Amino acid sequence: MAQYQNLFTSVQPVGPVHDGVELPRGDDKRLGKPFLLHLLGRIGNAQIGPVYLGTLGVASLLFGIVAFNIIGFNMLASVDWNPIQLVRQLFWLALEPPAPAYGLSFPPLEQGGWWLIVGFMLTMSIMLWWVRTYRRARQLGLGTHVAWAFAAAIWLYLVCGFFRPIMMGSWSEAVPFGIFPHLDWVSALSLRHGNLFYNPFHALSIVFLYGSVLLFAMHGATILAVTRYGGEREIEQIVDRGTASERAALFWRWTMGFNATMESIHRWAWWFAVLCPLVGGVGILLTGTVVDNWYLWSVKHHVVPAYPLGSPVVVDPAILGVKP
Repeated sequence: MAQYQNLFTSVQPVGPVHDGVELPRGDDKRLGKPFLLHLLGRIGNAQIGPVYLGTLGVASLLFGIVAFNIIGFNMLASVDWNPIQLVRQLFWLALEPPAPAYGLSFPPLEQGGWWLIVGFMLTMSIMLWWVRTYRRARQLGLGTHVAWAFAAAIWLYLVCGFFRPIMMGSWSEAVPFGIFPHLDWVSALSLRHGNLFYNPFHALSIVFLYGSVLLFAMHGATILAVTRYGGEREIEQIVDRGTASERAALFWRWTMGFNATMESIHRWAWWFAVLCPLVGGVGILLTGTVVDNWYLWSVKHHVVPAYPLGSPVVVDPAILGVKP
């Protein structure tokens, strides 16, 4: 056993592999013979396998693979079936949603129909994986915290690709499937609607984003600092407090006058992380549906000052009856 641990040292326990607890009656068997991989053990547990997929897992993977392949082949077709150009331009390629003229109808495949099919397939894959996550937790006697955290991310995904386009009356408002085109969509959305930085829900989302980063960094650093006292065995430390949790608590009381407990820090971090996509989704959903120009909304509600007299007048497009 190492006498001293710091940021650059770690203890990697190696022992008999374990298949896990018994599965409930009627469940499929786990796949694969478990084995140890030293390099993986440097960042986590060294054991790989066995894997449990079950009916829901297999169905989720099938839907996801079909969606991934449709996106890939559409991108390949857009570069004249040239695999070299596919690799070269991958970050710029996209499967685009239908044009505004099609509204919420189903267009020809080459005009956005493939995008709708992929959206359905990918959504089915994600939802099936969520149900799988929920059921695995319940059958293992765990809380369902992971499933509901995943649901927060799914909420933002559905807002961008399903709920908001329906409220706007056009699939063209949805996000394209692509890397840089997705970023371009965010930029264009902000420009069309008066700068998302003036959206209070966007601001809240960033607060929870940075806040969760800070909390996870603080917690990770604290546990690493007390691993020499067994601090990484957090569940044991919660119910049977030892010198690790005592010292960790004392450190934060000394440095900021207050400390979270071994359990409550995880609740803090969970809520901060989950609220980031939740309030962000609310902000995106209101954009264009309730508030057309966030800058003018902020001026009206005295959040920001108006431009001084003599500057170009900013006219709300909604007043003119013209959609941007």
